[in-house]
Amino acid sequence: MLPCLIFILAFAASGQDMSTRLHQHKVTSKESPAPEPGAENELISSLVEGLHSPEDWYTKKRPELVKLWTEILGKLGPDRQDQRWFGDIRRAVIRDRRETANYTRLEVDLPIEKDFYQNHLLLLPKNQGRGPFPAVVCWTSTTPDYTAPEQWWGKWLAEHGYVVLTSWSFIRYYRDNTNYATGAIQKLYERFGHWLGLGKMIYDARREAEYLGSLKQVDRRRLGFMGFSLGAKAAVYVAAFAPEFKAVVALDPHIAVNGSTNWYDPWYLDWLHPFPDIPTPQHTVSSLLNPDPKRPGFEHDHHELMALAAPRAFLLIGGSQSEDHGGDSDDLESWGYVNRAREVYQLLGVPERIQYVSTNDGHKPNGPDIDPTWRAFFQRWLKQTPADLVGSRRVPTVNQRAGFAV
Repeated sequence: MLPCLIFILAFAASGQDMSTRLHQHKVTSKESPAPEPGAENELISSLVEGLHSPEDWYTKKRPELVKLWTEILGKLGPDRQDQRWFGDIRRAVIRDRRETANYTRLEVDLPIEKDFYQNHLLLLPKNQGRGPFPAVVCWTSTTPDYTAPEQWWGKWLAEHGYVVLTSWSFIRYYRDNTNYATGAIQKLYERFGHWLGLGKMIYDARREAEYLGSLKQVDRRRLGFMGFSLGAKAAVYVAAFAPEFKAVVALDPHIAVNGSTNWYDPWYLDWLHPFPDIPTPQHTVSSLLNPDPKRPGFEHDHHELMALAAPRAFLLIGGSQSEDHGGDSDDLESWGYVNRAREVYQLLGVPERIQYVSTNDGHKPNGPDIDPTWRAFFQRWLKQTPADLVGSRRVPTVNQRAGFAV
């Protein structure tokens, strides 16, 4: 009910029907390698044109998009040579254990790679029945550490019958204490070759899902993922390529790939880095996203990833109801991307499973409109909806290079 109310308020405030918006976001980032003047006058590409049934989506358009985005990311998981760096995720190290009134709080390090243990908090509900419980992975943003999501979302979740695993992206903390500014991406490329930062984040999240699934307290059929800012950027990709997660919340990622934020940076999509395996003359991610540079705007964008999440539940929360916020928040110009993705959900008969809630709460992890929205979303899709009805569509298996079966 609340998302519908916020939609109505956005309609009233702007004087227009947001469901009809289909234009690209204006490029306002001064650091963007592709200024693209006039992009805001171009329509976002349709993903259902020429499709007549769900089967058309699953057998025609969807495989095409999976192939494209796998070429962009390099890979969605380790190839045969990479496997030597990955072991048993269950070999966790518990560094601390504390009891609160409603949950047990454990500081846990997980072997994301054999020689790299990543920091996590594990929150286990107490005095709320025997379980197993739904579980949510919660990632922080660029500045607070991996414990911040406990106060943002984890405490409420754990007190309401969810297991919670908080963490952060490897670009915040990686091997040899590196981060996005001190060589984390270089270490990634040296070990794994063409595997973009966002591609590695997908696999790290899947490893966390594997760990949660090994716990007796967790119902592995009811896993969610949530992130803010940096964590929200990861959430967009997790929604598309990590089918373990049946419900995903991206809180203010700025969904447009070329708008007001930094998707182009080396630790995200690394637009200008030449990768020999990219099949274009330029061998760059930019040349895949924007194959026709003479036309304003990019041909490929994140509406494609939101569509790849279907039929699983996806919630985008924006922090600005301005026309063009000019910062990291999702604003009114984000509507077009959600509307194009919703066309796919509509084709599949599940339009209610994708939502965009536009708020004026700012670029923050919490707010008076933000908090009731994500809470209601997880309650609906991880508790109230039968587990076998969320993300139940069987998709043809794809090989490792083309991506995981989702």
